[in-house]
Amino acid sequence: MVVLLVFSSVNAQLNEHVLGKINILSADNLVTIEAQAENEEQIFKEDLFYTLLALKRNTSGNFSSNRQSGNFSMEPQERKKLSEIKLNIEKGEELKIYLFIKHHEILVAKDSLFILSSRSVQYEKEVEEENGFELKGIVIESVITKVGKDFHDYFYQAYLVSGNQHPFIINIKEKPYFGYSSIITVEVDDKQIYEFFSKPEEDYLKSAVNVAMQKINQYAKQRKMLFRNSKI
Repeated sequence: MVVLLVFSSVNAQLNEHVLGKINILSADNLVTIEAQAENEEQIFKEDLFYTLLALKRNTSGNFSSNRQSGNFSMEPQERKKLSEIKLNIEKGEELKIYLFIKHHEILVAKDSLFILSSRSVQYEKEVEEENGFELKGIVIESVITKVGKDFHDYFYQAYLVSGNQHPFIINIKEKPYFGYSSIITVEVDDKQIYEFFSKPEEDYLKSAVNVAMQKINQYAKQRKMLFRNSKI
């Protein structure tokens, strides 16, 4: 039987009076991850969108991911189960779980959990090394059109084959602009890296992918330099 340590939960209700929470149930090596939302107001809420992301690192250091997302609405003071993920976790494996809830493209609630599996009661080393759990090669999309989905697919393919996956989550977002057009934004660490008007032409989208990749690589170098300087 594997003992699961759950710690470093960061739950945040940012605004809109919507609360997001990750619940964990375990039975032997099986972990059930449940995403939950709660409407704390006496009004009906719609146009909500959630993303539940589970990242598992095995004992060899390789990552696997499981992502679920979708639109939802809530009745006044309703508590709702949004999604559920079941995963097996073995001794020495680590699991990082994120829940994001948006309202009209604005992040209104989030939660995160770190899980370590162990048969030992000596946990100090694992706790100290939590910050070493890197999020490499993860791209989250929140798009609304086929053009946005095409850009995400082109970007993700190029990112995977580049062999240069960065230790942060990349967010691809899309919002309507005028008529049938939209604006696509690439974000890292809640910072806008690149933004452009969408067009359905493949060459245009792949050119935008190249620009986005260059800007992300440049940001990654600056981020790494700032991180090193902060340790001096």
